[in-house]
Amino acid sequence: MLAQKIAVVTGAARGLGLAVAGLLAEQGCRVVLVGRREGPLQAACAELAGRGLAVAALVADVTRGEDVARLAAFLEREYGGVDILVNNAGVFLEPHDFADPASGSLLRVDPALVAATLEANTLAPLRLMQALVPLMRRRGWGRIVNVSSGMGQLSTMGGAWPGYRASKTALNALTRILAAELAAEGAAIKVNAVCPGWCRTEMGGSDAQRSAEEGARSILWAATLPDDGPSGGFFRDGQPLDW
Repeated sequence: MLAQKIAVVTGAARGLGLAVAGLLAEQGCRVVLVGRREGPLQAACAELAGRGLAVAALVADVTRGEDVARLAAFLEREYGGVDILVNNAGVFLEPHDFADPASGSLLRVDPALVAATLEANTLAPLRLMQALVPLMRRRGWGRIVNVSSGMGQLSTMGGAWPGYRASKTALNALTRILAAELAAEGAAIKVNAVCPGWCRTEMGGSDAQRSAEEGARSILWAATLPDDGPSGGFFRDGQPLDW
């Protein structure tokens, strides 16, 4: 099913994004790795290419509208479109010492950090979906995975880190909205949010319970759903989560 599918993974230079890119390429996709810094991104691309995988790299800051437009133009020019989008790039800018949640209290956090977090974690995926869904429509198939977090669940919402929590709650809302719009038009494009779990990455830290590869497999599941698979849901390891 995935042979020659074109996949885009943002935040792909390391950690979860790099693991997802590798898994998609192993499934037969041609994967475009997207990241902000050329050196680490090219190193990641070379690592995967050295394993015989079909990958390419594009340096872009997905918080910049002009960079997102350049990515869309590159995909149309080089591949004729795109089939899979994994919105993995994200930030956790607030102090997040999990042993000291008070450091990230809503009453103490700098509102500028909240705004910057929403820009990266919510508005950047919005821009990418607006730019790439038209390319998916032309190809008649698509899968979008918004990498979210259990910290964005309203059903279990706790204190601290309002920027990160709110950004992921809002990303979940965008997932539902776009899934409903695409379903109404009969498009064969599925949109889901995935919580990969707490992973040992630069963001998650060394104490996290899961490896990046374990989290990536959860994302791979949503990126490769069959035509009768779900859309507009929130999942971890293929199992639904409460919003």
